Amino acid sequence: MKPAVFKPVVVLVGRPNVGKSTLFNRLTRSRDALVADLPGLTRDRHYGEGRVGDHPYIVVDTGGFEPIVKEGILAQMAKQTMQAVAEADAIIFLVDGRVGLTGHDREIADRLRKSGRSVLLAVNKAEGMQHASASAEFYKLGLGEPHPISSAHGDGVVDLINEALLEFYPEEPEEEVPENGYIIEPEAPAPDLDGEKDFRPAIEHRVRLAIVGRPNVGKSTLVNTLLGEERVIAFDQPGTTRDAIEIEFERGGRQYTLIDTAGLRRRGKVFEAVEKFSVIKTLQAVEASNVVLLMLDAQTEISDQDAHIAGFVLETGRALVVGVNKWDDLDSDQRDQIKRDFERKLRFLSFAKVHFISALKNEGVGPLLKSVNMAHAAAFARLSTPKLTRALQLALQKQQPPRKGIFRPKMRYAHQGGQNPPLIVIHGSALDQIPDSYRRYLETTFRNEFSLAGTPLRIEFRASKNPYSSKD
Repeated sequence: MKPAVFKPVVVLVGRPNVGKSTLFNRLTRSRDALVADLPGLTRDRHYGEGRVGDHPYIVVDTGGFEPIVKEGILAQMAKQTMQAVAEADAIIFLVDGRVGLTGHDREIADRLRKSGRSVLLAVNKAEGMQHASASAEFYKLGLGEPHPISSAHGDGVVDLINEALLEFYPEEPEEEVPENGYIIEPEAPAPDLDGEKDFRPAIEHRVRLAIVGRPNVGKSTLVNTLLGEERVIAFDQPGTTRDAIEIEFERGGRQYTLIDTAGLRRRGKVFEAVEKFSVIKTLQAVEASNVVLLMLDAQTEISDQDAHIAGFVLETGRALVVGVNKWDDLDSDQRDQIKRDFERKLRFLSFAKVHFISALKNEGVGPLLKSVNMAHAAAFARLSTPKLTRALQLALQKQQPPRKGIFRPKMRYAHQGGQNPPLIVIHGSALDQIPDSYRRYLETTFRNEFSLAGTPLRIEFRASKNPYSSKD
């Protein structure tokens, strides 16, 4: 047995609705995977991190495995599962103790046996059952001793994962104590007192990029193009992606977390409870991101739903980049029409960079990622108080705020009040009288002065109290 020098990968495999996602959530101590009493809910590989004591590991949730299906969405799900199996250091094969052994379980067992990976057989939903009777018939699969567990209640789960990781984290022998009874610790290096430069690397902010849009606009295709592999299922069927899938990758020395999300339809067309959960996961992904990529379909007109999605992103204050996909198949007249529609229907996104791309053919994707980096930098820009105040004074010299009665609002100085989105706080008197048009003028001024492209900008007015006002 060898100690682990990396995090071992544990993959959960089984037919639909045996409790893989429930076990995933328990192992990762999260609610990242959607769980419902519905077969085929999980479709893509879903990665998470677990820990037993001091021993970390990676756990992978997979969709219901249909090894004999050759086409359609189920075949794509099976392909995703086999890719996860190829990456696995250990496999937990889940079966349903209440349903019993099925032909489907036998087919999966045969496929896993040929993989050459270490396989542990877990008999799920065994709570309240005699463990011997729940496990007896599963010996026929020839995968060793079955482990009765309950992923919903946690029964037997710790023992199961401990055995799965035993090869990588063997029990450490007790430290031998010398005859004199003392353990000599290695001498610690002397501290550097010569004033040398501290060479500890700076913590670099990982870009969390959520890709959102209506169903079937090409979100998953773009994710696969960026990664250079079929990491998520890209299928010509609306609603293929049901969960928010987080994937880490690196490009040009920059660290990213891509979040592929479920397509958002109009509220009136969302009927299934599963789709409602998918919508919630997508909205949560937007709020948890640094930058949002709004995908539009160039082959369909820009809809009200596109505007609603963009409006939600704007309300959350997230930096935004727009990608108009499937651009390669349009003629010049169609392209001009799409641009006119964008300017008319999504005029409120004028701060965002727009890219016309083909995710399938990898056209225009490089510049798109550069705009993501720029939007991220703008969202987390640090704006000094002197420079902000100077920009404010220049704006006032060009155009004063309008009078309200006999008084004109007075602005004295500005400072930064927050990031993502940048918040600029302006102090003065009678600032509650400033109209929205002048607020927009100041937003444009600050945006141009500090190159804040790609991020919303918020301005807050704080008026000082009048010491001569009458007291109640």
